[in-house]
Amino acid sequence: MPKSMAVVGGGPAGLYLALLVKQRFPDSEITVYERNRADDTFGFGVVFSDATLDIFERYDPPSYARIIEEFAYWDDIAIHVKGEVHRIGGNGFCGCARRTLLAILQERAASLGVALRFQAEVDAETLEADLVVVAEGINSAYRQRHAAHFGTSIDLRPNRFAWMGSTKPLDAFTFLFRETAWGPFIAHAYQYERDRSTWVFETDPDSFRRAGLDRMSEPDSAALMERIFGDFLDGHRILTNRSIWRRFPMIRNARWVRGRHVLIGDAKATAHFSIGSGTKLAMEDAIALYEALAAEPEVEAALARFERGRREEVEKTQHAADVSLVWFEHVGRYLGFEPVQFAFGAMTRAKAITYDNLRLRAPDFVAKVDRAFAEGVRREGFDVSVEAPAAPMFQPFRLREMVIGNRVAMSPMCMYSAREGVPGEWHFVHYGSRAVGGPGLMFTEMTCVSREARITPGCAGLWTDEQEAAWARIVAFVHAHSATRICLQLGHAGRKGATRLMWEGIDRPLEQGGWDVLSASPIPYFPDSPLPREVTRADMDRILADFVAATRRAERAGFDMLELHCAHGYLLASFLSPLTNRRADAYGGSVENRLRFPLEVFGAMRDAWPAHKPMSVRLSATDWAEGGLTPEDSVAIALAFRQAGVDLIDVSTGQTVTDARPLYGRMFQTPFAERIRNEAKTATMCVGNITTADQINTILAAGRADIVALGRPHLTDPFFTMRAAAWYGAEGFPCPPQYAPGQDQIVRNAVRDRADLEELKRRGRPKTRAELRQARAEPA
Repeated sequence: MPKSMAVVGGGPAGLYLALLVKQRFPDSEITVYERNRADDTFGFGVVFSDATLDIFERYDPPSYARIIEEFAYWDDIAIHVKGEVHRIGGNGFCGCARRTLLAILQERAASLGVALRFQAEVDAETLEADLVVVAEGINSAYRQRHAAHFGTSIDLRPNRFAWMGSTKPLDAFTFLFRETAWGPFIAHAYQYERDRSTWVFETDPDSFRRAGLDRMSEPDSAALMERIFGDFLDGHRILTNRSIWRRFPMIRNARWVRGRHVLIGDAKATAHFSIGSGTKLAMEDAIALYEALAAEPEVEAALARFERGRREEVEKTQHAADVSLVWFEHVGRYLGFEPVQFAFGAMTRAKAITYDNLRLRAPDFVAKVDRAFAEGVRREGFDVSVEAPAAPMFQPFRLREMVIGNRVAMSPMCMYSAREGVPGEWHFVHYGSRAVGGPGLMFTEMTCVSREARITPGCAGLWTDEQEAAWARIVAFVHAHSATRICLQLGHAGRKGATRLMWEGIDRPLEQGGWDVLSASPIPYFPDSPLPREVTRADMDRILADFVAATRRAERAGFDMLELHCAHGYLLASFLSPLTNRRADAYGGSVENRLRFPLEVFGAMRDAWPAHKPMSVRLSATDWAEGGLTPEDSVAIALAFRQAGVDLIDVSTGQTVTDARPLYGRMFQTPFAERIRNEAKTATMCVGNITTADQINTILAAGRADIVALGRPHLTDPFFTMRAAAWYGAEGFPCPPQYAPGQDQIVRNAVRDRADLEELKRRGRPKTRAELRQARAEPA
């Protein structure tokens, strides 16, 4: 532990760190420098979850005891939209005036012997302490001076927001959504003390400008908010305190430590206010740094331990905040939803709350969600129950004349097990067993339209009679023994062809036995990959004819649906991405030009494919690389395919270039499917690290996709969908008679197991402080 510690910044993080360290090491010399006066503060209230208060209780009971005396408690989140209010309980929040929190922490730190220096403008660079903690907030001068060392990145988000207050009392964490002549406005509001509530107002940049807020004074902007939200304010005033409209900076740093200096709080990382985590994140930084100092005798080792141990949790919180803020930035996409579906989407926006979680905590709310979803299905012409609706994943869906009985799909997954393109016994068992397991829709692996179109020597194809007969055998089994519909995915590997089998080195070039490869432009995938030849017009004509011939074979083989692969850096994707298309002719340059050849192929296939059967296109919605496809490009591409007759966009991402940097996580590709669905107004299928039925129901109920595809879960559990049907009580789920006794058993077991699990969760969930306070207040 250092003999001396200087803290630059007297906010909650700096004060809490100082008091924790002083309490543990009373002989240490600790000084906190704060540029403002002791009773200055900006903003209004702060908010914590019950889980955060539990941490405070464990680390410093005296300050915790003071905090809980001052806090306002509530249990509900209330979402107001289109004249409806949806309340969801069991959340456990509490709020306190920021000034009150600071006073509590100042008093506690001073009582322990921490030196507090107010109105002290200091430069962290000049302080002589053994450890200098930089907790000076978003605009940290020290971090800015050493931005290159810290690897600072600042993403200034487009929406405008202002932090205000009101005398309006609130009994829930409240979100209000208003559609105005200028555009949508949002209020995030919560009570923090008697007769005082925090109000954060937010709107998009166009609505901000149209409303004239860019030209308004602080009092005038507050008056406008009073008018927009006047029906809810009931005559209460909006209060201001340096309530300037600004943009939120998402701050990240590749490094947090420089010598004996360390960043904490907003100087280090920010998290959007929509998940209420800024002060929480900062104070938990203080706890983590304190733990590291207590565990390591040397400052250098302690700072390394702090950064190593804390980074994952900070990045998880920031990821949740990123997802949440993007939802609010694009709230206009969802205002056309039914209010209950809109509220469900708002609750589940950051992925921490799910369908099953809400079903346990707010069963009446989820029952309304299920009913609204079923009503939408009925409007599509299906005779489904709205009184006892099935879960969203077990509602039917129609693409042209093809109906699928549930919205689970088995994603296309290459098996690399064909011989000269002929699917064999492995494929027969693979597809047959998974069809019997019950997904509504099943995709084949990418099936190549010619020998030269293969990725590897083990890829399946459809350019010979023998291949056609093998696929027809598989399709016939699927149709005879299941209700699953089967879609053939057709593609051409392009510059990613002539490579080894996946388990021998994915995307690595063959050492021998390769073939010439083509691409939109002569750019190899890896530096040591074969140099592709730039596709000529004659090549295009030949390739287009190969796709059409395979399409006709697919119809003769009996497939229900056809998908064109335009993703993952393969041939057609290489035309779409500006990273792989450097052409100077009519097929390069603008997104419209880059689309030209993929649309030609799709149009020819659509003409050759029966009109009553649907077609989909798989797209990489982003290249995860600078200079690649933008979200706007992806929407434009999807819209162009929709206008050309596509029925479904299968939304994937990446795999275009080797230096891509995907942001992995649960359901990480779903936001791209959501955007295409709600902006291009076309049905979408999402895929990507989706592993549970709960996630499927969450995605569907929130309107983020129409079908959900799973890959790896189907590899190890062919009966994934049948098990989920038993778990959610989906009646009439199809099962071959040979397996009916097994289905009966899993249904019986699921009823008992689900009841046991839900009871265990109810008993295990601690009561929130709001619930405990209410119980104490109620007469015995």
